Amino acid sequence: MTQTQPPQEKPAPQEHSPPRTSPGPSMGRLVGVDLARALAVFGMYVVHIGPPLSATHGVASWVRYMAEGHSSVLFATLAGFSLMLIAGRQEPKTGLAGRQARARIAIRAVVLLALGTVMAMEYGGVIILGFYGVYFLLALPLVRLRARTLAIIAATLALVTPQLAYVLNSWMSDSVRQSINAYDPLHRLSEVGVLDLLLTGFYPALTWLPFVISGMALGRLDLSSGAVQRRLAALGAALVVAAYGMSLLLAGTGALRSMAEDGSSSFGGSGSGSLPLDSGSVPLDGSFPEMSASSLLTAGPHSGTTFDIIGSVGVAILVIVGATVAMERLPRLRRLAKPVIAVGTMSLTAYVGHFLAQSALSVPAGTSTQQSWVPLLMFVLGAIVFAAIWSRFFRRGPLEYLLNAATKPAKRIR
Repeated sequence: MTQTQPPQEKPAPQEHSPPRTSPGPSMGRLVGVDLARALAVFGMYVVHIGPPLSATHGVASWVRYMAEGHSSVLFATLAGFSLMLIAGRQEPKTGLAGRQARARIAIRAVVLLALGTVMAMEYGGVIILGFYGVYFLLALPLVRLRARTLAIIAATLALVTPQLAYVLNSWMSDSVRQSINAYDPLHRLSEVGVLDLLLTGFYPALTWLPFVISGMALGRLDLSSGAVQRRLAALGAALVVAAYGMSLLLAGTGALRSMAEDGSSSFGGSGSGSLPLDSGSVPLDGSFPEMSASSLLTAGPHSGTTFDIIGSVGVAILVIVGATVAMERLPRLRRLAKPVIAVGTMSLTAYVGHFLAQSALSVPAGTSTQQSWVPLLMFVLGAIVFAAIWSRFFRRGPLEYLLNAATKPAKRIR
């Protein structure tokens, strides 16, 4: 995990960095990623368990707004980074190692799609894992590209795909959507079918691939370099200011908050991650909301616009760089944050586990204006305690171990 020569590293240890490894620049880089991943987990908890934005004020309102949409985007960006940990960080793996790495990614994609479908049968379209599977499959041809090329592709998609999504959703009638879904086995199983995964769901691949590809570009960079950190921090800040500033000028000062409170989603989608966990990806009456062209100017969470994508990527970059710098330069903080970092090393377990625990304990979703912050704090504390104890005895979380075991057949490829 701490080696600096990617071609000699074994893929498995790269995926999750145990917080008790010796410190150093490479260590700081990957522990920073684990810390960012833990923050994404807690952000998901805020959205699913905490009070809605309309019921918050002051600092709580700011925390709720930052979690809404940004936590799932941070997850998607870090997913792209993880692809580079498998495919080769600063230098892509080639030959046999490259083929095995691509096979591992493909297997992971299938497993996540299957797991996401099973969970969506119970919790609806809010589950992001199935979408992850699609992202990985679509990103697979790009894993050998350089950081600059990946960044150009991500920027191009951010500029083009929201408008394309708007046109496609405007073109497709409800009857066309329902006809497609009627022949889709995935939709019959979980009400999250191919059309949802690609275009109309909570996290449609068409407008979410820029996040994943941006993470892939970050994975190609040496994040332990001070120069790279400074340039990325400047880039992230510029993206945030430009995207949200332009949106405020064009769409009005109330656009960001109103969209967050309304739970608007990508064009044609059904809502944000703050909807009840049993809501499917298609409205109950089978209809889809009409989106006006002016919605393309907004930058609210899950709006799926160019401004939303660019601004959210900027936020993700700032979080990842900030976490990396903090872990490198503040060794005392790194020691204190070990239990939190442990959550990041087993984010899949923490993500799936909070749904299971929420159902078992009958904890309501974060939609009621009377919702307390206490359940959220208990879930965060529970995840930290579990991860801290588990990581003392095992290198990977329970689901991470199973996922890694599922990819072992890739080693047989010759």
